[in-house]
Order: sequence, then structure tokens, then C-alpha cells
Amino acid sequence: MHSEPAVQITGLVKRYGTGSKHRVTAVDGLDLTLARGAVTAVLGPNGAGKTTTIEICEGYRRPDAGTVRVLGLDPVTRSAELRPRIGVMLQSGGVYAGARAVEMLRHTAKLHAHPLDVDALVERLGLGSCGRTTYRRLSGGQQQRLALAMAVVGRPELVFLDEPTAGLDPQARHATWELVRDLRRDGVTVVVTTHHMDEAEQLADRVAIVDRGRVITEGTPEELCRGGAESSLRFDGPPGLDLGPLLKELPEGTTASEPTPGGYLIGAPVDPQLLATVTGWCAASGILPERLAVQRRSLEDVFLDLTGRDLRS
Repeated sequence: MHSEPAVQITGLVKRYGTGSKHRVTAVDGLDLTLARGAVTAVLGPNGAGKTTTIEICEGYRRPDAGTVRVLGLDPVTRSAELRPRIGVMLQSGGVYAGARAVEMLRHTAKLHAHPLDVDALVERLGLGSCGRTTYRRLSGGQQQRLALAMAVVGRPELVFLDEPTAGLDPQARHATWELVRDLRRDGVTVVVTTHHMDEAEQLADRVAIVDRGRVITEGTPEELCRGGAESSLRFDGPPGLDLGPLLKELPEGTTASEPTPGGYLIGAPVDPQLLATVTGWCAASGILPERLAVQRRSLEDVFLDLTGRDLRS
């Protein structure tokens, strides 16, 4: 049983460009620890530094400062030892354009001592119909699935998945999610970078949000979505209701509003007592609340609140 984390990053700094006026700091003192056997989603807006951080962990870039240990090893100086133990999925696939899809997957499997069954993996990811098709002729979704297969076929201890479901249809997306869950059940550490917040909520044991070269928050999806933010109770009823009497029955600090005609919003931490108070008031007032629903803060809400809502290039 390993006691050290799968990935340990301390004070990581990476800059690009030359000259003081042209230097860009992509990663600025980033700290991050990733537990073994867990799925961690690393999220961030474009230019936040997450891709550079992952590429350093994979051994493709050298840090300017700080320390990085992956499975206990320096990914730059001990890359030869580390390479057989990790899997890397790139958006570009990392495949020669003229290579036939399944032949390339079989070749990759032969590079490992105990690979997964290639035929079973091909069947699971729906790659059987494109076995002899060259990579350049595959659809975008097929290229994504092949890149995923190549990342996991060697039974890695740690796998980095970059936008694993980009361009996939719903069936392929859910098949990918199930594969990631199976990897976790087998004790594989999975690091996912994605722009799909629902994907992170579905898959991740922990989430780290990166912005301006640093981790600005981390925790389980539930912890981040809870995060002190209020949930809300919504219901429909006759327009123009006087909510004053209801507010008197609710805890101090609760808000009640009618954002749209006949659409009511009660802003407060929703618990059984609050729900009973609202429905009881509706019953006493002769109101049948329709489309009654509890709405909680989503991971996307957290992400936008922390990183801003403006577009970035």
C-alpha cells in the first residue's frame, strides 16, 4: 500500500517568453496534492495554467521553480521509469495520421507487460467498425475514443485524460464515464481536465479549480457546491401574491420574491422545516404550489463565481 500521494506539486512556477517585458507566468506558485485511487477533475478557464501543470506532470515540460513528484518520481529526470506506469490522453490523439486505428492500439498494447484485452476494449468503446480505417479518416468522436483506449490499454497506475468526451455523442460519453469509474474501482488514479462541469460532478471524487496559475479552491463536488451558498425553493402560483405573511413565518434572513409573474423564489438553506412552512402557508392560503422544486448551487455556478463570467481568449 502506497502512503505517498499519486501527484504532489509544491510551489510550481512556469514562465514563457524572453525578456522581462515579454515573460508570461503561466503557473504561479501552484500547490496541489492528488490522492491515489481517486478521480480528480482539474478545472479552469482558458489560460488558467491547468494544461501547463498537467504537461509538467507528464514530463513534457520542465518547471522553472517548485517540485513535482508523480508516483513518487520526478517526471523530468526519471521519465523512463515513470512512462510505463502512466497513461496520457491528448486531444490531438498523438497518433500518426496514416496509422490504422486498431493496429495502432494493438501496437501500443504490446509495449506493456500486462495490457488490457484489446478486443474487449475495442468492443467497449465502439471502435470495431473502424479497425482498418486510418487515423486521419476517423471522425472526431472516433479519434477521441481511440486516444482514450491508447491511454488505458497498458493498465496504468495513473492516467491523465484531457477533455475525454469532447465531440462525443451521449452514448459514447456515458461509455467513457463508465470506463473511468471502472478504472477507479481497479485502483487507478485518474486526472481529468474538462470544460464540462456536469462531467466533473458525475466523475470526480475531488475537484481543483485553477485560475491565474494557482489553485483557488479544491474539495469534493458536494463541498464546493455547498460552500456556504444558499439553496432556493421555487414554485408557481397565482401572480401577485403578498409574500409578507410568509416571510414572517420563515427564518430571519430568508428572502422571498416573484422574479416572473406567478413564479416565486424563496432564498434560504432549504431543510424539511422550511419546506413544511412554505407548503403549510400555501395550504392555509388556498394555493396549490405547482412545479415546486429545490434548486442547489451547481459546480458551474461555483466555477463562474470564482473565475468570473467574462469570456477569455
